[in-house]
Amino acid sequence: MKKNLFALTLAVVTTTATLATEPAADETKTVDAKASTVTWKAYKVTGSHTGTVALKSGSLIFDGDKLTGGEFQVDMTTLTATDLEGEYRDKLVGHLKSDDFFSTEKYNTSKLVFTQVKSTGKNSYEVTGNLTIKGITNPVTFDLSVYGSKATANVKVDRAAYDIRYGSGSFFDNLGDKTIYDEFDLVVDLEFATAS
Repeated sequence: MKKNLFALTLAVVTTTATLATEPAADETKTVDAKASTVTWKAYKVTGSHTGTVALKSGSLIFDGDKLTGGEFQVDMTTLTATDLEGEYRDKLVGHLKSDDFFSTEKYNTSKLVFTQVKSTGKNSYEVTGNLTIKGITNPVTFDLSVYGSKATANVKVDRAAYDIRYGSGSFFDNLGDKTIYDEFDLVVDLEFATAS
């Protein structure tokens, strides 16, 4: 009886030790697309424009409380301007959705897939990912912070890398004050579900 009890105890201890040393599986947390925002800001010689575009879907991957990955899709058909109203806004948005810029009828989604995540401090990460716009994929690197059920990132995008040529000094000479700068900024505020 004592032998059986000892064997049973040993089996339980061994099993518990084995379970304790196995790495926990990564946890995928779904981003609340409606509660999250993506704000853009683009620059030209004579000023700038701002607007938003809606997140279609997204998820962040964690190992415990450490970010390890992520993937997002943006609905390009929701692209709008917030610094103008009425006819001027409609004209700008129509132009941005046209083939001069994002060709949203043909390329209605853009996508970002994390390829490398490096911790740079408490709650802070340097993320490298593949960003696809208009069917063209290029790597981007940006800073991302995570606090509780929220994450924020600032992403700088070079539109010339995605063959968006209109008003670009990278493709055309002598544009003068008609020049629209290649780089634009995305400010991303994410909300995601956390374990209850």
